[in-house]
Formats: sequence, C-alpha cells, structure tokens
Amino acid sequence: MTTILQINSAARSQGAQSTLLVNELTERLQQSNPGATVVKRNLQAEPLPHLDDAVLGAFFTPAEQRTPEQQAIAARSEALIAELQAADIIVIGAPMYNFGVSSQLKTYFDWIARAGITFRYTANGPEGLVAGKKVFIVSARGGKYQGTPHDSQTPYLKSFLGFLGMTDVSFIYAEGLNMGPEAASAALAGAREAIATA
Repeated sequence: MTTILQINSAARSQGAQSTLLVNELTERLQQSNPGATVVKRNLQAEPLPHLDDAVLGAFFTPAEQRTPEQQAIAARSEALIAELQAADIIVIGAPMYNFGVSSQLKTYFDWIARAGITFRYTANGPEGLVAGKKVFIVSARGGKYQGTPHDSQTPYLKSFLGFLGMTDVSFIYAEGLNMGPEAASAALAGAREAIATA
C-alpha cells in the first residue's frame, strides 16, 4: 500500500497558499493511488528546536553513552526519519521566504540529516540512504524567480534531498502571488494545472 507523507512548512497557521496547494496535490495523489495512507507533518503546529548544544550533543554522543535527555532527542529525530523512510511519496509545501525555505523546513532537514542513518560517507564520496522515493515540492512565491539567479531555493532543495538519496524530485511553482490579483490568479491556475497532471 502506498504511503504519502505531506510536510507543511509554512510559517503561517492559516491562509498559506503553499498549504492550500499541497492539500490539493495530496488529494490528487490519493485519487491516483487508491487506498493510500496519508501522514501529515505540520512543522508550524509541531515545531522542532533549532540545532543547539543539546541537540548536537545528542546526535553525536554514542547511543550507549547518552543521557536520558539525549536519548529523548535522538529518539525524536529517529522517529522523523522512520516516518520519512516509510513513505513512498513525499509532498513538501515549501513557500519561499527571503529567497530560501522557511526556518521550520530548514530545522526539519537538520533533524533528518543524520550521518550513518540517512547518509554516509564512503571512499567514493557521500551516499544517500533515503532511496526509492518520489518527491513533489510546491513552492509558493510572492514574486517570479524560477530560472533566475535569485532562485536559490530550488537548487538548495535539489541538493539537500539528493544528498539524502531522493533524486526523483518534481517542482510545482505558484509565482507572482503578491504582484496583484491577476498575477495571483494566474499563479494559482498554473499550479493547479501542474497538480492535475501529477
């Protein structure tokens, strides 16, 4: 049975266009994968702590030497990784904030990027250990940046996901949302056309 993991990373709890479109994409994927299980991860509602001494200490302390607090931190990370590994399809809502991803999504990435668990270094270089996934990214943007030097978000997401082994990545863009009603309407219509063929 197919498992779809939907990750909402908007900073806003209500009204985020990326969340709206990700919901629509997940519904579309459910239609094309009857019986699929959907798991939703809302990074705004369930925030993760940014990397700090406590988190890094837990990650880099050998399991048998961890304090109870470190064990709890590591277990939380490993539960997120297990959730990711169990998914066949991953749908990420990634609104653009200041040319990058939200701090919520960056923090999530920090919690799932674990040496020896989701990637490893070999004699031939790094190897991603999260393989066999189809990833969709919905990026909502106030301006139009796709294909320009200002779109640092797309290469970052490709690089990070590829580093973990997720190389089958498709992007759906809704651009120009803050450039007036007509531009916003066109942006949403274009995104929905892409969703319809996902």
